[in-house]
Amino acid sequence: MIKLQAIGNLGKDCVTNTVNGKNVINFNVAHTEKFKDAQGNQKDKTIWVECAYWTDRTGIAPYLRKGTQVYVEGTPDIRTYSKNDGTTGVSLTLRVLSIQLLGSRTEGGDNQGGGYSNNNNTSYAAPSNNAVPAAATSGGNYGEPMDDLPF
Repeated sequence: MIKLQAIGNLGKDCVTNTVNGKNVINFNVAHTEKFKDAQGNQKDKTIWVECAYWTDRTGIAPYLRKGTQVYVEGTPDIRTYSKNDGTTGVSLTLRVLSIQLLGSRTEGGDNQGGGYSNNNNTSYAAPSNNAVPAAATSGGNYGEPMDDLPF
């Protein structure tokens, strides 16, 4: 099995469809790398990955909006197609097995992330909330909280 992992931003809002009675969430993820060419000029290279997340749990769909940063993991597939000018195009697609929200570029929105996974349609990780850790205790006395907490 070949596994592909990608971190990037969604190029547009996701689309949820039903194909042969199964739900699929389609979206694309872009990752841009910055580098310098031989002359020392700053260049950008963007790679787009088309993603298909086959799942019965479509609760993540409202959060998959343009600009949202995600981590996706799954199995890759290369697809070829004919372009309008007669040449052959190639696209990298990913059958998503797990996805995690990393953040958002939206103004006024929160940047909380959460993870969803659908490994062989048997497991599911609910969104993680930024839980406050239990109060730390000092020394062997478990009744007294520490005074030097950073918050």
